[in-house]
Order: sequence, then C-alpha cells, then structure tokens
Amino acid sequence: MTSADLKNIKNITVVGAGAWGKALANLVQTNHHQVQIWSRQSPQTLAEAVSHSDAIISAVSIKGVRAIAEQLQLAQQNNQLLPHAVIVSATKGLEPTTRQTPSQIWRSLLPEHPLVVLSGPNLSAEIMAGKPAATVVASTEAAAAQFIQNIFASRNFRVYTNSDPIGVELGGTLKNVIAIAVGACDGLHLGTNAKSALITRSLIEIIRVGVYFGAQPETFWGLSGLGDLLATCSSNLSRNYQVGYAIAQGKSLEEAIAQVQGTAEGVNTANVLMEISDREKIVVPISRYVYRLLKGEINLQQAVEGLMERDLKPEN
Repeated sequence: MTSADLKNIKNITVVGAGAWGKALANLVQTNHHQVQIWSRQSPQTLAEAVSHSDAIISAVSIKGVRAIAEQLQLAQQNNQLLPHAVIVSATKGLEPTTRQTPSQIWRSLLPEHPLVVLSGPNLSAEIMAGKPAATVVASTEAAAAQFIQNIFASRNFRVYTNSDPIGVELGGTLKNVIAIAVGACDGLHLGTNAKSALITRSLIEIIRVGVYFGAQPETFWGLSGLGDLLATCSSNLSRNYQVGYAIAQGKSLEEAIAQVQGTAEGVNTANVLMEISDREKIVVPISRYVYRLLKGEINLQQAVEGLMERDLKPEN
C-alpha cells in the first residue's frame, strides 16, 4: 500500500451489529478503511467509538434511531464528533410517534453534519456472500454523497449518487409493506400475472406517498424504488416477504413475526402509513388491505376479492 493509499484510509463506525450492519462494515473493509462496529453490547460508549470517525453509518432499526441520534447530538455538544463527520442513514422505516423518516430524525438532531441516505436492492445475505449488487447514496450535499460512494464502491458493489434523499429513503421504506402483500400472493400460489400486477400497481402507491413527503417521482423508478421493490418481492430472504408468505400458510401475525430472524419493518410501517394516508387523503388501496389484514379485520381471501372488485378506472 502506497503512502497515497494510506492518506485515503478513513475511520468508519457502523452503528448496529445485525446482519445489515455487518454487511455494510464488510463492504467498507473491502476497500481497506478502518472499520469498527458499535452496538449496545460494546465495551466503550458510542461517543468514544465515534470520536475519530470520518463517517458514522447507522444500521439500527427505526425504533433505535432517535436514541442513537440523541447520543450523537450530546457527543457533538461535548466536541466528541469530528466537524466533518458524515452521518449515513441505512435504516428503513417510519417512526410511529412522529411519523418521521430516519433522515428527518437525523436532520432535526444533527443539522450541522452532512447527511447521506443509503438504500437499494441490497439483501444482506447476498452481499455477505460476495454476490454483485448496486445501491444508491443520496444527499443534498453532493460532496458528502461522493465521499460515501467512494468508501463503499468495489468490484462487487456498484454505488450511484442521487440528490433526492427523502425519495431514496421512502422507496426502501414503503416497499416493505408491499413485500408482505407479495409474500402472501406467493403463499396463496396466485400466479405470476397476479404478482406482476400487484408489484406494478404498488409502485404507483409508493410514488403518491413519496410526492406527499416532497420526493421526486422519478427517483422511484430507480434502484432505491423499483429496484428495491423487485428485490424484496422476489426473494424469500426478505423478512417482510416471509411474514406475508407465513400468513398465507395459515400462521397468525405473531407466529409469522416470531419465525423471522430480525425485524420486519413493514408491519410497523403499514400502521404509520395508514395514519398519514387517512389524514392526507392519499389513495393506497394495496397498502390499506395489507394493514387491514395485519390488524385481523379481513382475511386473505377478502383482501384478494376487495382488490379485484375495485371500481374500474384508467391506469394512472
């Protein structure tokens, strides 16, 4: 390694020791950066862990984001964060109490630090196995996005930049609700035609919600929207897909969740999404049927019949 290479080595901290956090750490380590993973079980405090970090990658579930952000806010106030440290949000979900996205939480608590959202069709098991994949890193600050692009990009992991962080983030969040529907569709063996129609019409719903949040519609046709939707709805590695499939096999929601390793964020997201869509009058029929199914208000047969019997209309 040359002296120039040594100068380009960055200190990176990944917060979250789950499968996703480990996959992200492995990608950064592939490029010879100094990487550490921090979790609540770590011997040092979070402030100590990030004190020399050029980038802090948050890979915790949505329920843990605010607590981590508050700890880092305190670290900043105590001058324990590098001024240039980039915050990378790799979480998919909506906070139940505030209905905020992870990046909105980060922005509210650490507004002075560059913020980048990372999302795409990225199943962690495939990434850990060294299979090729691509992702999107999005920020309103181009330099921050390019910095994160460079620390992640490798021969097996292609990274694109984007200037629409909320759109990139919502593509990864809202598709989890749809993955439950598609898992149920496959569990009922409804066929390829039904599955294709379900995925395509679901993307229209995702765009409607994204536009409400201020996202650019075209973002959802990219890797972090359509790409992530296809990956999550096509693989039994997806936890949300597994939940839907298990329900179709006669399992209760509680049983379906219990057999999944990790968090199926789509269950919580469906609840928050319904609150937003009801308040803002956003039409999301597929997501609504998923919500009603998860709440036990209808069964799968009623959900299928309800979607098929909706009023005829133009495709738009």
